[in-house]
Amino acid sequence: MFDYVCLATITNSIFQLVNLDDRHGFVMNTIKLVPVIDLKHGVVVHAKEGRREQYQPIKSILTPYSDIYSVLHGFLNLHSFDTFYIADLDAITNGDNHANLIRQVLNDFSEITFWIDAGYQKSQTFPQNYFPVLGSECFNADNLCELANFKNRFVLSLDYGSNGEMLGAKKLFTQIELWSENVIVMTLNRVGSSQGVNVDLLEHFKQKHSEKNFIAAGGVRDIEDIKQLKASGIKHVLLASALHSGKITKTDFAKF
Repeated sequence: MFDYVCLATITNSIFQLVNLDDRHGFVMNTIKLVPVIDLKHGVVVHAKEGRREQYQPIKSILTPYSDIYSVLHGFLNLHSFDTFYIADLDAITNGDNHANLIRQVLNDFSEITFWIDAGYQKSQTFPQNYFPVLGSECFNADNLCELANFKNRFVLSLDYGSNGEMLGAKKLFTQIELWSENVIVMTLNRVGSSQGVNVDLLEHFKQKHSEKNFIAAGGVRDIEDIKQLKASGIKHVLLASALHSGKITKTDFAKF
């Protein structure tokens, strides 16, 4: 049975929603691309189909190096992105973490907003340009109530595993009072693949919860996928492989 104390806390937080604006990468009139940086053992890696143990240092046409600063500069030379997504894979998998490195990056790029997925996170005073990503895979029935403590200053990620299964607390996929206004639909089995975006899954969520802003994550191959997502009403897309491979180029950004 759902904890009524938790419910009261969640209900109270609904009336204290943070007014998210462009500084956090949300308010916009067109589709916005958010580059993803996956950190593992101190370097940026190529995420592929959720098989984290097999991830290797990134190979990119944007930079010959795999350190986070080189990758960031490579992305910024491609386009003037104002928002990035960083996944601390070591933190997510309960190993070491890149907290000190990420803190330094946020300080050095203070004008850029970073959505940070660092596994299980507790509400705290974050840097102004740090926006926590809270993934379902890091939550269970016992700690779901903690989401209310963030008072909507977070991005929820509904995580689907390498076999398409729901990861983490199953309640989180249907209990919308726990959701943030902005919700990532993370299809790990399509990340770094050539399968394309799971448009049907996104459409399922959009039809059931049209008041939410759903963010596509996993499977973007090229500009045609971006056009399809834009036509379906998606306003944010997470991607990496299509940028590193050159499938989406500098000239493409003028098209959306």
